[in-house]
Amino acid sequence: MLRVRFAPSPTGFLHIGSARTFIFNWLYARHNKGTMVLRIDDTDVDRNTDASRNSIFEGLKWLDLGWDELYHQSERLDLHRQVAWKIFEKGLAYRDFTPASPDLDSKEHSGGPWLFHPTMRELSAEESQRRADAGEQFVLRFRVPRESSTAVEFQDSVYGTQSKLPADIEDFALLRSNGIPTYHMASCADDMDLNISHIIRGQDHLTNTFKHVLIFEAAGAALPTFAHLPLLIAPDGSKLSKRKHGPVVSVTTYRDEGFLPHAFINFLCLLGWSPKDNREQMTRQELTDAFSFEGINHSNAVVNFTEQDPFDPKAVWLNAELIRTMPVEELAKQLLPFVPNAALPKMLQVAPLVQERIKLLKDVASIADFFFLDELPPYDSAELIPQKGDAQMALTVLARASEVLATTEFTHDALDQTLRSAAQQLKVKPGQMFQPIRVAVCGRKNAPPLFETLEVLGRATTLRRLSVAHALLRAAFTLV
Repeated sequence: MLRVRFAPSPTGFLHIGSARTFIFNWLYARHNKGTMVLRIDDTDVDRNTDASRNSIFEGLKWLDLGWDELYHQSERLDLHRQVAWKIFEKGLAYRDFTPASPDLDSKEHSGGPWLFHPTMRELSAEESQRRADAGEQFVLRFRVPRESSTAVEFQDSVYGTQSKLPADIEDFALLRSNGIPTYHMASCADDMDLNISHIIRGQDHLTNTFKHVLIFEAAGAALPTFAHLPLLIAPDGSKLSKRKHGPVVSVTTYRDEGFLPHAFINFLCLLGWSPKDNREQMTRQELTDAFSFEGINHSNAVVNFTEQDPFDPKAVWLNAELIRTMPVEELAKQLLPFVPNAALPKMLQVAPLVQERIKLLKDVASIADFFFLDELPPYDSAELIPQKGDAQMALTVLARASEVLATTEFTHDALDQTLRSAAQQLKVKPGQMFQPIRVAVCGRKNAPPLFETLEVLGRATTLRRLSVAHALLRAAFTLV
């Protein structure tokens, strides 16, 4: 059975690149009716944090895709050690007693990249055992067959045949000096034990795969299918990082700024993959049906953003389009967290008025805040004066509006008819009638349609705000 896994490390927030890896794994599993495994790779105890672990689960929960099986790597250390020592027993690993030997294989010396310690590699089995029995610390290293002229190869489903000579691969660590398995050992042991059939991950893991091929072969396990994904990069070509690019690379930032989960998923899918038919807006089922390795690009994908505009315009557009097509009931529920103390019945009335006007859910707080306030914040009384009119005209309009709205029915059609009739009686244009009322009840010129707005606000709130506006304008212009 097809089985894939997403294996984040709880050493930082859930990166949008990691989220895309999860999404691609999920789509591939669902497309092929396979199993989606979530494995928390938490063996790096010095860097793991609860905040990072929470960020991973919060982000994945928000995406609302789910998984079929959950494992924590830290609960499987005995398995990792067993596989490492079986490789050792086959003569394919050795103890490295080099003092203060770093556990990470990134050392360099004057001759170039470090590859191995000849003395340790050639140490006899008897001497190695004697020193281990004496309590001397060691790192367990894989004995790369560097004398072999046969290249280490694997077929990548995205980048094709990959090949590297053993002589160019360092004798990498399997167990650290404290006995904790390394990333390479733990990851491969778990992939074997969990019967992972396809490993889908970022292109930055491509070079690690040569080491993983060696571990699989040494353990006598069949190789999974590998598929490496192009990276997500910033407009300047650099790798996306929180240190350089800020919170825009965190999944929870998109959630908190008002992106819908599916719009975000849709956006990430188009970074490095396409359905080959120019479609951009796709439902979850359409993405699932269309997803394949053949659609994955080789080139890295650019996330377009600036300091002034932190979100990719395509992501914002996809979000706005999805908002416009949502059922009002669902949209209202999604909007509630962005307006403190808002009640669902009122939001159900407001949602259709802002549906075409907002791009992010968070926009409701600035576009429709006046629906949820007892009193409007201060605004410029000059805004009450209509185009080609004066303060006296505005005062007359506000007074007349208060009179007619005290008795008219608060429905769209009745409000429309009443206010247009009042404009004719005052011999002013409809726009000159409507602007002072709109500013009086909304606190701004740009607002949702007037009659629908009045209907939602209701008679009491409307009349109170008209009275406040009238007094404000009269005081500002000392008119009677």
